[in-house]
Formats: sequence, C-alpha cells, structure tokens
Amino acid sequence: MVWGEGNPEAPIMVILDNPGAREDREGDPFVCGTRQTFQQAIAETGLDDKLFYVTYILKRKPVRKYDKEQARDICMRRHLDEQLETYRPDLILCLGNVAVQSFFGNPELDVKGLRGSWHRVNGYETTVAYHPLAVRRRPNLYKLFLEDMALVKNKLEQD
Repeated sequence: MVWGEGNPEAPIMVILDNPGAREDREGDPFVCGTRQTFQQAIAETGLDDKLFYVTYILKRKPVRKYDKEQARDICMRRHLDEQLETYRPDLILCLGNVAVQSFFGNPELDVKGLRGSWHRVNGYETTVAYHPLAVRRRPNLYKLFLEDMALVKNKLEQD
C-alpha cells in the first residue's frame, strides 16, 4: 500500500488516481515522471514542496480489470476520507480526470472543464489540474499546468 508522501501537516493535499507500477513495487510514493513534472512546476511557480502532501484515491496499482467506480468509491470512503479527517488540509488539488471524478463524485466531470477556478467539494476548497504524466506526454499542457500552480499559490497567499 502506498499511502502518500510529503508533509502530512501541509496546507495543500494533492490527490492522484493511483500509484504506478514503480511506486507500488518500491513502496515509495510519487516517483519518476509524475514527481519530476510536479516538482518542476511548483519550483517554477515559487512554491515550496513542504506545502504539499500527496496521496491517492487507490492506494495500490490495479493489477487486473476492475469496476473502477465501485473500487474508487470504496477506497475513497475508507482511506482517503480517513486521511482528510486526520490531516485536515486547507486546500485540495486534484490531478487528472480520475482524481477529479472520484473526489467530486461525478464521472462526467473533467479537468478541462473545471481547471482555472476554485470549487467547494466535500467541505474543501478544491481546484484541479492535468495529471503530471499527461503534461509530460503533451508538453503544450505545461503552460496550463503552471497557471494552475499559480492559482494554488495565489489562493494560499490570500488565506
């Protein structure tokens, strides 16, 4: 199980879909391209990585076909809700469509339609951004990713 990484007392909780094969195999959360892209963007935005705690909807990489909505709902209710209750972040940042759909509780939503603004979800000020691996695969998204990190920085500075 990969629970999360970073400062558990951080004001910002980042929610991703699930750990990748490498993270799951090594038991080390948030490695490889996802971490590199995310850290690069927060550094360029002038944010400190100690402001973030990163966790997942699913705490393990899925190994076979499964009912995604049911699995996400069970895992989110059991594990993520417990993390939210324990850590009580000020802000939530959902990265990628799977995290957005799971946290918002609506399989029809997507990053493209929600990014760039704040939403009140489950009692938390929440924003969204593209998944760092999507940004790596489509470099034209990096500018938007930086804009979303700047949105987080501005909100943090206002509060």
